[in-house]
Amino acid sequence: MTTQRIRDFLATRRPDGPCLVVDLDVVRDNFRAFRHAMPDSAIYYAVKANPAPEVLRLLASLGSSFDCASVAEIEMALDAGATAARISFGNTIKKERDIARAHALGINLFAVDSHEEVEKISRAAPGARVFCRVLTDGEGAEWPLSRKFGCVPQMAVDVLVYAHQLGLESYGVSFHVGSQMTKVDAWDDALADAKRVFVSLAKQGIHLQMVNMGGGFPTKYLRDVPSAEAYGKAIFASLRAHFGNQIPHTIIEPGRGMVGNAGVIKAEVVLISKKSDNDAARWVFLDIGKFGGLAETMDEAIRYPIRTERDGDEMEPCVIAGPTCDSADVLYEKNLYPLPVTLTIGDEVLIEGTGAYTTTYSAVAFNGFDPLKAYII
Repeated sequence: MTTQRIRDFLATRRPDGPCLVVDLDVVRDNFRAFRHAMPDSAIYYAVKANPAPEVLRLLASLGSSFDCASVAEIEMALDAGATAARISFGNTIKKERDIARAHALGINLFAVDSHEEVEKISRAAPGARVFCRVLTDGEGAEWPLSRKFGCVPQMAVDVLVYAHQLGLESYGVSFHVGSQMTKVDAWDDALADAKRVFVSLAKQGIHLQMVNMGGGFPTKYLRDVPSAEAYGKAIFASLRAHFGNQIPHTIIEPGRGMVGNAGVIKAEVVLISKKSDNDAARWVFLDIGKFGGLAETMDEAIRYPIRTERDGDEMEPCVIAGPTCDSADVLYEKNLYPLPVTLTIGDEVLIEGTGAYTTTYSAVAFNGFDPLKAYII
């Protein structure tokens, strides 16, 4: 949704070229909604979703913690006012020198999913807390995650035993149900797996304390999504079902759900054409595409709401593509996108729900196009 503050900004500033505008009031509202929905869970904002300093400073001031995937993101969170105790190095694939740098900065919470990663942390961050990521199937996610991160539950047990043997604190388990998860009960199976890991380790004298329930909380694109409160109720019910009265410390890592609906991209129609005289669909080329920040249109997984000033006119299905000379730079072709028949070259369009995973996916000067500009208001 385009807020009035964003409309006023675009009307008065008239920024040139494609740009993202993020309304911090929406980010603040989203944080408060998560805090209200899951009051007993620590919120670790996924910095990768949108690392704009203004966003990080706001969230730090509200009491958020931060999930970071690199030393650079850790430094961003620290610069924004977060303490090291409120930062997790959540990437399971880290250079040993980066682990050492993070530990020197005071970071003491690290993600692992293999024996080899445990060995690196034991050398570079002795005594640190570690949590092991468990694989999930991702069913119901519009942007599912691959098998790149995590391991099966039995291996998680072995990894955490190994961490304990090497002098680390085996602190907990984590999982991620998949980005843009639309099923509120998707956390249930993963929490059942987490409980089994807790029980297996307790039998060996290792008592875990934390479950990192990851992200996956959606933002609204073309279809309505459940509220944060609905997710909170479902997740708490699962926690109670699997852990009873011994619910561990829990973490959530919203990224898309925190900033997605706070941002709108202003773009321009560069060309409208057909490929043949009897082509059924017009091609609408925008001045932004996959390489300008809309990478999540890959396989047409994320379908953004696109608004124009002509939306009251008759609509027809179109192919939408970006401006670069890469044939992969097509946003929607398999599932054509309805746009006004009166849409013309030079018209501006607003691409809503683009506050997350756009500026961070924007390629640096591919074909000479500037990276996506961002304005935080």
